[in-house]
Amino acid sequence: MSDSTGNSADGKRQFGFTTTILHNDRSKPIEHGSLHKPIHTSVAFGYSDARQLASVFQGKEPGFRYGRQGNPTVAALEDKLTRMEDGVSSICFGTGMGAIGAVFQALLRAGDHVVTSRFLFGNTNSLWHTVAGQGVAVDFVDATAVANVAAALTPATRLVFVETIANPRTQVADLAGIGQLCRERGILFVVDNTMTSPYLFRPKAVGAGLVVNALTKSIAGHGIALGGALTDTGEYDWARYPHIADNYKRNPPAQWGMAQIRAKGLRDFGASLGPEAAHHIAVGAETLALRMQRACSNALALARMLAADRRVAAVHYPGLPSHPQHGFASALFRAHGFLLSFELADGIDCFDYLNRLQVAIAASNLGDTRTLVIPVAHTIFFEMGAERRASMGIADSLIRVSVGIEDEADLLDDFRLALQQ
Repeated sequence: MSDSTGNSADGKRQFGFTTTILHNDRSKPIEHGSLHKPIHTSVAFGYSDARQLASVFQGKEPGFRYGRQGNPTVAALEDKLTRMEDGVSSICFGTGMGAIGAVFQALLRAGDHVVTSRFLFGNTNSLWHTVAGQGVAVDFVDATAVANVAAALTPATRLVFVETIANPRTQVADLAGIGQLCRERGILFVVDNTMTSPYLFRPKAVGAGLVVNALTKSIAGHGIALGGALTDTGEYDWARYPHIADNYKRNPPAQWGMAQIRAKGLRDFGASLGPEAAHHIAVGAETLALRMQRACSNALALARMLAADRRVAAVHYPGLPSHPQHGFASALFRAHGFLLSFELADGIDCFDYLNRLQVAIAASNLGDTRTLVIPVAHTIFFEMGAERRASMGIADSLIRVSVGIEDEADLLDDFRLALQQ
């Protein structure tokens, strides 16, 4: 928090989002005055005093143990992500799915119960079905209405998991309502912020205790590095969580959850982020706000154009007033995101249409600087089958668009000309 002079309670100046990220590495000493944290490739860290080595392993003082559990380059990125999400600490993983998997690995036990949105990224959906086969009950509900989440809760519910904007149909969860419900019930609220990013939205504002970011997407932005992260916002009281092992309770309760997640997700499960990828992600994050402003502006213009074309049967984008959760998105997000999807009118083959595009690229990533398109039912959601796709509102002609930062006129012409042909 800052006062009217722009200073925080400790007297330090407070800066805007991009200024903070650009200069975050220099908030701590860096070797040789480097402007970026260097890439530390070593997996081992030596100590001249063996007692200090033991103290680091026992958690009595800070330090690095082994590359699987972190290194200086990854730690610098974690610090940057914590600032981006206004949290208390972050842990990086090799992928976004590694981050979500660490939640299950570290916090859930057989007999526990999870409530999650039924509008989920395909791989996350698959993961929760795997979890359900290992003794954890999982209920998939329509999280656009908090009443559906409330009806699914049981005494064994340990966490509620939702995405901000669902991939690919762009449903927006009732984030504020669910956050309030979880506060009242003492349940951990986990929010995947990938489709919005910390620039558009901070889930801490609605009471999320843990925030997931697939760093591969908008935060890195250039499609050259895989990564994921969990950020503890400080909003959840870990003293209320029933599965914290005694050896992680040596520290203050605010640190219990992340200490267990780091140990189980990195030390035991090995879902670690490498230093080279961490460096790429950290550099990409510096331009997050600039890229998101352009991508969101392009997405809104494209959504409006497609919605006005008779050859398009439906457009799904939270920025359109016709979107069922337009009100939620407008109240919470700085802009309405880079992701949209649309359905072609009967008689238009989605593959032929995609093959006519010259700017947009047929590819499966999201949050790239380039516009990427994919026929959803035939690729990333093919494995779940027609019945499951229908329950999620995924039509056979649905095309997902991750809108990039191209010149707006070029982008609109590309989609328009492909329709005309």
